[in-house]
Amino acid sequence: MSIRSGCRYWLLVLAVFVVAACATTRTTSAGRVGVDREQVMLVSSDEVDRSAAKAYQEAMQAAQSKKLLNSDAQQSERVRAIAKRLIPVTAVFRADAPGWQWEVNVVSSKELNAWCMPGGKIAVYTGLIEQLQLGDDELAAVMGHEIAHALREHGREKAGQSAGLDVAAALGGALIGAYFGVDAGLGKSVIGGVGDLAFMRPNSRAFEQEADRIGVELAARAAYDPSAAISLWEKMGRVSEGQPPQWLSTHPSHDTRIADLRVYVQRVQPLYLAARKSR
Repeated sequence: MSIRSGCRYWLLVLAVFVVAACATTRTTSAGRVGVDREQVMLVSSDEVDRSAAKAYQEAMQAAQSKKLLNSDAQQSERVRAIAKRLIPVTAVFRADAPGWQWEVNVVSSKELNAWCMPGGKIAVYTGLIEQLQLGDDELAAVMGHEIAHALREHGREKAGQSAGLDVAAALGGALIGAYFGVDAGLGKSVIGGVGDLAFMRPNSRAFEQEADRIGVELAARAAYDPSAAISLWEKMGRVSEGQPPQWLSTHPSHDTRIADLRVYVQRVQPLYLAARKSR
C-alpha cells in the first residue's frame, strides 16, 4: 500500500468513526408550534450543565462584587414573577424542565441583553427592560425565547457542532496536505473559515427561529399575549439600525423574524385565550 493510499484509508476509517459517533436526538416535544428537528449531540448534557452552572455563578459573583446584581428589588421581583409563570409550562416541551435548578437574576447594565444558560440559569439586563420600556408581555416574550434555547439545548448542540467542525477541518486539512502537498495546518484554517460561514451561521439562525417559535408558545401557555413578541422585535428594529446583512448574521433580520412570528403567534393564540380563562 502506498503512503498516499494508506493516508486515504485511515482518513476514511476516521471519518466513518466520527459519523458513527454522531447520535441524533430530539431534546423537546414538538408542541403546538411543531419544532421537531432532530439534533446531533457530540457533547454530554452533564458536561455542558456543569460548565454552564460554573460560568453562571462566576458571572453573578462578578456582578455582585460590583453591586450590579438585583440592585432594584422591585424590578427583580417582576422578572422572577414572570419566570414563575413560564417555568411550569416548559413541561409541554420537556417533562424534566420544571424540576431544573432554575435561577433568575437581574444585572444592571446598559446592554440590551438577556440569556438562559443550560439547566435554567437566567439573567436579564436592565438596559433591555428600561431602554425598550418593556411591558410584562414583552418581557415574557424575551424570557420565553431565552428559555427555549435552554430547552432545546442549543448551547450543547453548538458545542457539538464546534467539535464536529474542528474534526471536519482537521480531515480537510489532512486531505489537502496529502493530495496537493499543502501544509495541513493551512488547509485546516481554510476549511475552518469556510465552514464557519457555510455551516455554523445558518444553524445559528435556525436556533433563533426555533427559540422564537417555542418562546411564543411558552408565553401563550403562561397567559402572556404572544403578539408581544412582534412589538418587542419592532422595538429592537428601531434601536438597531444598520444591522449586518442577514446572510452574514447569526440572527434573522428583523423583518424576516417578525414575518415568521406573525404566523406562529396566530397558531398559539387559542392557547393564550384558554390560559387567560383559567387564571
